[in-house]
Amino acid sequence: MSDDKALVLAFNDAIGRRDLDALAALMTPTHRFVDASGAAIEGKAACIDAWRRFFAAFPDYRNIFDEVRATGNGRVEVQGRSECSVPELDGPALWQVSVRGGFIDEWRVTEVPSA
Repeated sequence: MSDDKALVLAFNDAIGRRDLDALAALMTPTHRFVDASGAAIEGKAACIDAWRRFFAAFPDYRNIFDEVRATGNGRVEVQGRSECSVPELDGPALWQVSVRGGFIDEWRVTEVPSA
């Protein structure tokens, strides 16, 4: 397993455990989160605050990864699903992750195209 893939798995594990300290330790200072609608949150502090609020609002949210593939140049693509009691957050998803210097620089969630 590549270091980039291991980093992405560790980040997702921290999401599943709602571990803000672990998330912070894995982010670059310029970390960026982009949700499926394209809305972005910029900067590590703002992202940690957003995760704090997200975990409070959606305590049963989990990501299940089926395939994790390092594509080179610090890019990792993930296919899987999110599980949550809120229907809008439950279902298939794709993640595109950028890794820089051993940290997660961008965590982007995209919807799975309809068949």
